[in-house]
Amino acid sequence: MSADMRELKIEAARAALDQVEDGMRLGIGTGSTAEEFVRVLAERVAGGLTVIGVPTSERTAALCLELGVPLTTLDETPELDLTIDGADEIGPQLGLIKGGGGALLREKIVAAASRRMIVIADKSKLVETLGRFPLPIEVNSFGLGATVRTIERTARALGLEGALKVRERDGRPFVTDGGHLIVDASFGRIPDPRALANALNAIPGVVEHGLFLDLADTAFVAGDGEVRTFGAA
Repeated sequence: MSADMRELKIEAARAALDQVEDGMRLGIGTGSTAEEFVRVLAERVAGGLTVIGVPTSERTAALCLELGVPLTTLDETPELDLTIDGADEIGPQLGLIKGGGGALLREKIVAAASRRMIVIADKSKLVETLGRFPLPIEVNSFGLGATVRTIERTARALGLEGALKVRERDGRPFVTDGGHLIVDASFGRIPDPRALANALNAIPGVVEHGLFLDLADTAFVAGDGEVRTFGAA
């Protein structure tokens, strides 16, 4: 990551930090931009800010513990005030594609448990139509081949085609924190994300998908010397 790109992520993270109030229960996202938020949050915590966070991945949990951000769980704290997370794409009406970091299931559970969700990103994540970034689909390992074929048929019925690849890391299938696999679907433009989301939800082998619709309230997007606000500030 270039120094300029990292600075954009930090600027967006700082804008989101301004929305954090003392005593808040926070959902804390996963990925490079969310990690910049953890770092600026930790500085405020060291200065006396009192918050407690629910991390969306083991990776985020480790960073929070390393930097001194207090953590809880959704079992202990089932209702959150605010989730702050990154995104792989931000489209119309703050529709998102997430899951590039492999944490989409926990990210969606945490976002749904929050009164508000703020997305932080650099300007490269803005798109007119979702789908440039391959859509992550978290699946059960049992019946993988059958599930992939059903995803293909379901997508084709919606006019979508493209390669479906089981995500790998270091030559082996990538396994999520929940013990599942991820299929990355290169559909290209997704003109009707809601129809696709509903169709994927109906496939038994699909655990969750990376279409985050009606979850984000606000996006802070850094670029061109400013941080733009989308949605309710």
